[in-house]
Amino acid sequence: MAEDRLTIALAQTNPILGDIDGNCQKAAALIADAIAQGVDILAFPELYVIGYPPEDLVLKPALTDYAINAVAELAKTTQGSDIAVVIGTPWREMLGGEAHLRNAAFVLQHGGITARIAKHDLPNYGVFDEKRVFSAGPVPGPVRIKLANGGSVRLGVMICEDMWTEDVTEGLDETGAELLLVINGSPFDVNKADQRLQLAIQRVVEAQLPLLYVNQVGGQDELVFDGASFVLAADRRLVAQAEWFSEALLTTQWERTADGFAPAEAAAIHRMPERLEAIYRAMVLGIRDYVEKNRFPGVVLGLSGGVDSALTAAVAVDALGADRVWSVMMPSQYTSAESLEDAEACANLLGTRLDTIAIEPAVAAFGEMLAPVFADRPPDVTEENIQARIRGLILMGISNKHGNMLVTTGNKSEMSVGYATLYGDMCGGYSVLKDVYKTTVFALCHYRNANRPPDCLGPEGAVIPECIITKPPSAELRPDQKDEDSLPAYETLDQILRGLIEEDRSAGELVTAGFDAAQVRQVSNLLDLAEYKRRQAPPGVKLTEKAFGRDRRYPITNAFRRIGIKGL
Repeated sequence: MAEDRLTIALAQTNPILGDIDGNCQKAAALIADAIAQGVDILAFPELYVIGYPPEDLVLKPALTDYAINAVAELAKTTQGSDIAVVIGTPWREMLGGEAHLRNAAFVLQHGGITARIAKHDLPNYGVFDEKRVFSAGPVPGPVRIKLANGGSVRLGVMICEDMWTEDVTEGLDETGAELLLVINGSPFDVNKADQRLQLAIQRVVEAQLPLLYVNQVGGQDELVFDGASFVLAADRRLVAQAEWFSEALLTTQWERTADGFAPAEAAAIHRMPERLEAIYRAMVLGIRDYVEKNRFPGVVLGLSGGVDSALTAAVAVDALGADRVWSVMMPSQYTSAESLEDAEACANLLGTRLDTIAIEPAVAAFGEMLAPVFADRPPDVTEENIQARIRGLILMGISNKHGNMLVTTGNKSEMSVGYATLYGDMCGGYSVLKDVYKTTVFALCHYRNANRPPDCLGPEGAVIPECIITKPPSAELRPDQKDEDSLPAYETLDQILRGLIEEDRSAGELVTAGFDAAQVRQVSNLLDLAEYKRRQAPPGVKLTEKAFGRDRRYPITNAFRRIGIKGL
């Protein structure tokens, strides 16, 4: 490099949790490429070596020992060059005879490990439980990176949450940092990208230093990491922005001036996806990585002719390709001819296999088997649930026999109020729509029919018949059934649910805000009563700030609901 020039690259990568060898092999290849390109500093995401979030897996000493040995081996790839590599890894530190497990960043240079930085601010909210497994490190000082010209740069390294408060930035600034580097495992939610950027701008304003932000990309169980790595100059300008939802190497050139480091050349700035595109691409990436990383050959799902299963099928095809998606229509006596036609039309548009397996023989057999114990009681929801469970049994049978993972098709509105059958339509290994409200389902269908997002494998053009989107939603488990026979209209239901779930508002507050008291009482009761069902639901893509699961942990046995809506 020239005496006053510096090249920094951000490796926006997709690790596999626990695949230490594979992750390090990928890192070694990127390091070799960076050396060939004359990169001075190459940064990887938080805990990249083992993947993020490791949860209690990181408590296994065998894993942390293996990871640290792997990092030592990886450091050898820097021998014979001047590149410095910043990489996330767990680290066990002995202090006063006691072991402390750290979420750390290691600096690799000249064939060895030259610095270790421990994460100071451990998040313990939402999906994060880092205080459960890690010990916080002290506020770090900058790391001195030796450069090829004989000079050096003082790099202030922060690990994810360290950027969300001012303490670490203040400490790094006061101790002489010249550049701020943040390595991250920051999961996607639909409102987060702008929040991240605004927080980074605050840190830049406070320190008057450039900030480089590298984030993980990919799916890990319920979490999706959107990447979206970026770089800010000391004057707060966005000078580089990586792609969303795909791996990338973001390279920036810097020049040392009398006022510090300034961008020397223009870098790529990729546009931020609009809301529906971001949600759709997150769903695609979530199911793709869940299937691929768990080594399923493909997926199977029930295609009912309804909007939820149609959207789920479209996401699955875009993620995996039509040849790895198997659709099954399972009509009963209550299934309309229109639903049969719509399911076939949807499968044809997507190019998936569609099998039809009628459930009436099984319904009749169960009716005969259960007649003695049902006595003379009239049909009710019991018979509806039996139909759903027969369908679940059929799909699980196909999954077991052929190895395809069963994907459930229920949405967040239904799961909120328990409008789903345990061991029936809730059967499956993964839920694409688990965090998608019904009104958003309709919007996503229109979006996908008008757009084929990047990295999607499905066909161009409309993939969901318009008649599926416009017809009134129905479970078709009894004659002339409609969802709105049992629930408020979805436009109203979803607004009430957002108030109760995302905003944690009380039923009384929602009534004061103008919602009908009877509807609020009904929805609030259903939300609490359905907690036991949600505990048994499969994992699914987190898209909002309050996804069901670790974001929202409510007791099943809970008497407060009777107090919370008293008087309504």
